[in-house]
Amino acid sequence: MDLGLHGRAYIVTGASRGLGRATAQALVDDGANVIVSGRTAQHVERAATELGKGAVGVVADNADPQTPQLLIDRARQEFGRLDGLLVSVGGPPSGAFSQIDDRQWRDSFETLFLGAVRLVRAATPALEPGAAIALVLSSSVRSPLANLTLSNAFRPGLAMLVKQLADELGPGGVRVMALVPGRILTERTAALDAGDPDARRRSEAAIPLRRLGEPAEFGRVAAFVLSPAASYLTGSVVTVDGGVIRAL
Repeated sequence: MDLGLHGRAYIVTGASRGLGRATAQALVDDGANVIVSGRTAQHVERAATELGKGAVGVVADNADPQTPQLLIDRARQEFGRLDGLLVSVGGPPSGAFSQIDDRQWRDSFETLFLGAVRLVRAATPALEPGAAIALVLSSSVRSPLANLTLSNAFRPGLAMLVKQLADELGPGGVRVMALVPGRILTERTAALDAGDPDARRRSEAAIPLRRLGEPAEFGRVAAFVLSPAASYLTGSVVTVDGGVIRAL
């Protein structure tokens, strides 16, 4: 199926590794141009090089208020247009409620929540007709995750914001979705499982497909959601989890 991505331009944050990187790969493979952003210059440069023609790396931190305009200006400079964005950031620190201090609450709010809000707000006027926005969230939007207090607090709010934005931006032809990954084989997953050699086996046993997902499997879904092929999809929370989430 032709996703209709050829010549279109997207911003993908957190794209030097993990789910953002996999999405950027899927977009480029189907002919799109992508601004690849991340906080670490070495990782961003490597990702852009590996992605090849159509990918431009920009070192940027989602928590920085200057980042949205930086990314938008670069997309226009490089590609002359902006057809959408995928907002992905690394997960916040783990910990029980009693272990999270004020600094961690503030830092996570700036990066995870307000960073996404700023980017969507700044990008909306610059988007081409038929554009799409997708926020990468977490299964914590459906059910709390053990020891991930910050994710449990912030991700559901962004999921509800997606619903509101679909209402507000829909009349202008802009679609907005949330993407909810399950257990995907990323560095974040490896870090959460570190020190527990049995963690992967337990995770796989709880997944109907009996395996963790590959980043590319998420990336292909994200590319479809952002593409013109999904032109009647908006306000949806799209789950990519191998069936592990039991909630509707």
